[in-house]
Amino acid sequence: METISGYVDHIIFRNEENGYTVLVLVSDGEEVTCVGIFTDISEGENIECVGEFIKHSTYGEQFKTTSYEHKDPEDIVSIERYLGSGAVKGLGKALASRIVKKFKEDTFRIIEEEPERLAEIKGISQQKAMDIANQINERKDLRRAMIYLQKYGISTLMAVKIYKTYKQDVFKILKENPYKLSEDIGGIGFKTADLIASKIGIKPDSDFRVQSGVLYTLQQASLEGHTYLPFNELIEQSINVLNVSQEQIETNIMNLAIERKIVITDKNDDKQVFYAPYYYMEANSARMLKGINDYYEVSEIELEKDLEEIQKKTKMTLDEAQKDAVRAAARNGLLVITGGPGTGKTTTINSIIQYFEMNGLDIFLAAPTGRAAKRMSETTGFEAKTIHRMLELNGGVGGATTFEKNSDNPLEADVIIIDEMSMVDINLMNALLKAIIPGQTRLILVGDVSQLPSVGPGSVLKDIIDSNCFKTVALTKIFRQASTSDIIVNAHKINAGEMVLLDNKSKDFFFLKRYEAEKIINVTLQLIIQKLPKYVDATSYDIQVLTPMRKGLLGVERLNGILQAYINPQSDKKSEKEHNGRIFREGDKVMQMKNNYQMEWEIKSKYGLAIDKGTGIFNGDVGKIERINEYTDTMTIIFDDNKTVEYPYKMLDELDLAYAITIHKSQGSEYPAIVIPLLTGPSMLMNRNLLYTAVTRAKKCVTIVGNDKTFDMMVKNVSQQKRYSGLIERLKEDFYDNKKI
Repeated sequence: METISGYVDHIIFRNEENGYTVLVLVSDGEEVTCVGIFTDISEGENIECVGEFIKHSTYGEQFKTTSYEHKDPEDIVSIERYLGSGAVKGLGKALASRIVKKFKEDTFRIIEEEPERLAEIKGISQQKAMDIANQINERKDLRRAMIYLQKYGISTLMAVKIYKTYKQDVFKILKENPYKLSEDIGGIGFKTADLIASKIGIKPDSDFRVQSGVLYTLQQASLEGHTYLPFNELIEQSINVLNVSQEQIETNIMNLAIERKIVITDKNDDKQVFYAPYYYMEANSARMLKGINDYYEVSEIELEKDLEEIQKKTKMTLDEAQKDAVRAAARNGLLVITGGPGTGKTTTINSIIQYFEMNGLDIFLAAPTGRAAKRMSETTGFEAKTIHRMLELNGGVGGATTFEKNSDNPLEADVIIIDEMSMVDINLMNALLKAIIPGQTRLILVGDVSQLPSVGPGSVLKDIIDSNCFKTVALTKIFRQASTSDIIVNAHKINAGEMVLLDNKSKDFFFLKRYEAEKIINVTLQLIIQKLPKYVDATSYDIQVLTPMRKGLLGVERLNGILQAYINPQSDKKSEKEHNGRIFREGDKVMQMKNNYQMEWEIKSKYGLAIDKGTGIFNGDVGKIERINEYTDTMTIIFDDNKTVEYPYKMLDELDLAYAITIHKSQGSEYPAIVIPLLTGPSMLMNRNLLYTAVTRAKKCVTIVGNDKTFDMMVKNVSQQKRYSGLIERLKEDFYDNKKI
């Protein structure tokens, strides 16, 4: 490592999101291009950089900076250069020159100790003098705080975030209760705060630590889909996290309840402990669901006439359940339609749309993901948006996520139809319901309750159906056209626990028996590269590998590396970027792995002009790497819904290759063909629910490669991880049904 020092002459490029900066440093009279993470740095500042000189293939010699340190200006020239650089608002070169001319080397002492004396300079009022002093002192305080925080292993970017949150209180908070960081600052969890606390000397049995650990345990449970934990399970899991006594945990659970950070309820003498935000989301959602569940008087004669007209217009004959769905949509403020593949959900949705159109009502269509919304648009002929986009997501300032559409600015629609409801978690459902006006807007929820539940917390669709509080129409008949597809027939057999014939006489459902991982992979490659593209009229890129697990011989992580090498091999014509052991290459298929509400996107016309802009890229969104820019350290990705996003290298942790994805991540998507490698796995994971969801993702062809005994075991295995959710209880509480259902 080398060290160079000098002053920042000018900044060429800065990414405000991650602090990545390209700047020119004047060191010993020579200009040096420095690249690296420089946070809160301005032109004219003196810094000392640690790093190494590298040779960039395009931009020549650069100093790649791994760390840097601010140096106070010591001579008159440096002081004047810094003050006049623009780092201090309202202070230009002329004013800086007059200040330094009067106070010389004593300038910074005057600013810190006697700031009122700046008013002695012509053009500086008392107010302006104090403003200049406050800005300079705040920058000094920030640097002091950053040095302090970095002692505890906190990154530069996170240190800035902490300081901006707490200002001068940061030292007091860290000394008294560093666990407050995990409550107030996104990106700092309990484990990070616990590490800082141990370095500072906070005792392991501190009440602050125990309470933070209990909240952490509940938040970790939410990552597994739970909105609460039974009291005894919370105790047991908290002991594992904290390694303290049960008595201490029970005492602090009560303290957290008093502080309203958690909510404790009783169900059949069993206590349930909710992380407070989830309890109130479920309680408010239950209240709002009841509120929109109005009954509309509709003439029986007119309704039947409309049904006849719809069938005549669409040249479709509806069965009784489908007609019942249209009637229920006309009469109920809230309707649930559920059914598996081939049971006519799309025809039913289209008939309901026709009915409301005939009666002059405004209709909004939405789905949880971009892919699901796109498919909804294709099958209905009407525009469908993601729920986030319909609610007008606003990334917000400082990471706060809000929706423009809410109770103060509701959705202006008579009818809202949501497809793929099994994917909707309690967070999104709560936001959606806030934007619906009771008595004015009907809500129709469509989904397959047999599919995997949402990735996020809650069991929204299942709880709404199981509560028996709302009109629900179950579509069960497999229509003649669908009955010719073995994908659909076998999906229903799997869901019913019936034996599936694996004789490969089907045209769209195949099982290739292989019993070793390497042989399974070889067959998978042959299918994707040689056989399936012609068979289903698609590209290798469009054919999706779905696997139960991330790890292991047939897990996502291993398969993606192998598939990438064959589908998008290395080439001199393609730039690539290595990140945490993975190679990202231009042309790669990638997936966003977490919700990012602040990520900016735009949709471009064929001429490259932005025709739409917004924020938010979500867990499960799939796209293609268009360009890797080594100069700006960014990656351009175009997602399936045509959103173009610039990813800074620092955010590549949010991306993964997507040639193979987990079955969980495939929810809401449909592919021309899927390949499922199947060998072994934990029984809790390898169940009927998972297999059913995988098979129903395919449009034209399902090929399973692997162990037929594992397949049979999954069909028989109805066990799945229990999901603790409280919406059903909130719906049943004091529910009085004064409406006809």
